[in-house]
Amino acid sequence: MNYAIDRLALFGWHCSRLLEGLGQFALFVLAVFKWILRGPGGFGRVKLLMPQLYAVGTMSIPVVALVGAFVGAVLGVETFDQFAAIGQETRLGGVINMSVVKQIGPVLAAVMIAGRVGGAVSAELGTMRVTEQLDALRVMGADPIAFLVVPRFLACIIMVPVLTVCSDLLGIFGGWMVVVKGFSVDVGGYWQFSRVFVGNWDVFTGLGKSVVFGGAIGLISCYKGFNCRSGAAGVGQAATESFVYSFITIIVVNFFMAKFFKDLYFLIYGHLSANALG
Repeated sequence: MNYAIDRLALFGWHCSRLLEGLGQFALFVLAVFKWILRGPGGFGRVKLLMPQLYAVGTMSIPVVALVGAFVGAVLGVETFDQFAAIGQETRLGGVINMSVVKQIGPVLAAVMIAGRVGGAVSAELGTMRVTEQLDALRVMGADPIAFLVVPRFLACIIMVPVLTVCSDLLGIFGGWMVVVKGFSVDVGGYWQFSRVFVGNWDVFTGLGKSVVFGGAIGLISCYKGFNCRSGAAGVGQAATESFVYSFITIIVVNFFMAKFFKDLYFLIYGHLSANALG
């Protein structure tokens, strides 16, 4: 009986900690958007944003491009035999490019940013918290959220879609190289099916997801940095948790946004979109 009571008490404690954490995160998000709504004059000079755009976007292009190209190539290698068996090799253009643009490109770009940028942001802000630099900003009358969080959050929102486009283009190129150049599939038919089955709505869906992914990465990584424990171990744990929670959020949000965009398409056009199999 006492064991059951202890287990119930432990479960209640974990639930209360979870609710407390969600509440603190909600307040953190509200504070970020409060400063954004005030405009550039509210959260600092625009030039605070420029270094973050470079760090989040420009420095991430090589890894995102490399991953995108090889993912497109792998899709071509893995799917060619199945489509060749039924004489539909040219339809691979629609399958590969649709997969890259709507799903794989946005998700992979976001995961790469979560690993490369999110962890670094959490470690940087966590170090500033541990060394009391955040307190120093408050003493000088500056809000750390306005000058440290908002530029990083906006940089993620702006640059993750840009990096998604890079990932998409390189993924399409990788699939084309393998299927057309490697397996000698008719290039005209390959691009014809790509044009037919990859439309503006698919591009819009992928970019819409990437904006939400970027916002989630920016908020989670900054929150973890602002609320890390003291010491080097606390900073390292914050960086790790930043990537883990960002990755989980990306996967979960991707499911709900896929359903949302599918229902929205049906609501607007009254029918489901075409697929590469007809």
